[in-house]
Amino acid sequence: MAKQPMLKFVQIDRVMPEKRAANDRKDDFDEIYSEFAAEKAAEQASRCSQCGVPYCQSHCPLHNNIPDWLRLTATGRLEEAYQVSQGTNTFPEICGRICPQDRLCEGNCVIEQSGHGTVTIGSIEKYITDTAWEKGWVQPVAPSAERAESVGIIGAGPGGLAAADMLRQAGIQVTVYDRYDRAGGLLMYGIPGFKLEKDVVQRRNDLLADGGVEFVLNCNVDAAKFEEIRARHDAVIIATGVYKSRDLAMPGSGLAGIEKAIDFLTASNRKSFGDQVEEFDNGRLNAHGKKVVVIGGGDTAMDCVRTSIRQGATSVKCLYRRDRANMPGSQRETQNAEEEGVIFEWLSAPKGFTGEDTVKGVVVQKMRLGQPDASGRQAPEVIEGADYVEDADLVIKALGFEPEDLPTLFGQPDLPVTRWGTIKAAFQTGETEMDGVYAIGDIVRGASLVVWAIRDGRDCAGAIIERFNAKSAVAAE
Repeated sequence: MAKQPMLKFVQIDRVMPEKRAANDRKDDFDEIYSEFAAEKAAEQASRCSQCGVPYCQSHCPLHNNIPDWLRLTATGRLEEAYQVSQGTNTFPEICGRICPQDRLCEGNCVIEQSGHGTVTIGSIEKYITDTAWEKGWVQPVAPSAERAESVGIIGAGPGGLAAADMLRQAGIQVTVYDRYDRAGGLLMYGIPGFKLEKDVVQRRNDLLADGGVEFVLNCNVDAAKFEEIRARHDAVIIATGVYKSRDLAMPGSGLAGIEKAIDFLTASNRKSFGDQVEEFDNGRLNAHGKKVVVIGGGDTAMDCVRTSIRQGATSVKCLYRRDRANMPGSQRETQNAEEEGVIFEWLSAPKGFTGEDTVKGVVVQKMRLGQPDASGRQAPEVIEGADYVEDADLVIKALGFEPEDLPTLFGQPDLPVTRWGTIKAAFQTGETEMDGVYAIGDIVRGASLVVWAIRDGRDCAGAIIERFNAKSAVAAE
């Protein structure tokens, strides 16, 4: 009788890939986790219980066939595991690195609920596709036949790139327009290298270009450009993401030294490419030698505090108005930040800023958790008389992102938006009320996860392909 290759969670403990020591990793922007060796990846994959109802899969926005590619990895069929993984996810090696698995697949693993520790799904996903790249199994799109229809995609972030890949697989002509000089959106300029090294993103960009996707970079889409794009293509996908930073309106908020998270992270990433970045070189967006205070509790705040450590800040503190249990960011990232020397000030919120021309401190008001709000989270309340001043030479606002006013920017007053400013689009297809115009990702959802943008891009591409096929069928009658 063949030996059972799975359900080994009782005999084998959960193991993560080795993590570099904090003192070693906090001086560079290299990824902090090493790669699984083949034997270790197979061993950890064999812990999967092969559930009849795989909650890991149902809680993944892409509904990845996780139990299938875990079993294939455990039995040494790695190329097949890659094919299964790639079948539902355009960028599995990216999701394996940056998805908050503790809130999605791993957080809903059945063996985790039974006290045996979750399967290390994200690390195995990363291992499968990194191996596929090394072995040459990852190849550019080669559609069986080219089609005449074309689609213009505004935004080269994960949603737009996922849609581009799916459309090219169907032979549709694709042009991606983006305001930046490199494709990738926040994958390239928002997420630091210690979470996602940039060659991982660039090789995907190169693969799409090799597969026939045309990139038009350094392209700011205004009213005239939008009309030009719409006239050139049979369909247009708006995948711009949300880049407008939420702000603070309180005493001293206009002082120099108070910066937006996106500006700080973009400058750091540009510097890592070797670009000339004046705001970094003149010290404005450089944490070196400064007391840094980051305001916020999400993943962007974690990126900012950990980047500040690597730039050589003398101290880094994070203010968050709720407690650790209610923090929206990844608990894994919070732990990594603490290991690297970040101090978290829980139940603390800014009230104002001190200084004359340049910020010298943050006036902090202490909070307590009161009654739950509409979402069920406990609402923070101010503790009167508990204010204090936190010294700061650089304050970074990581308060989340809002949509830009696209109807005005694109000169399209008929482009429908919600009361939050996001584009109003059909949930599964991305179709808007404007004929042939679709919208996906954060510009529809609001600031969300990369994996949701990928899901939206793939769904939208599928809807456009169906539309083109239906038109072709009518024309052929």
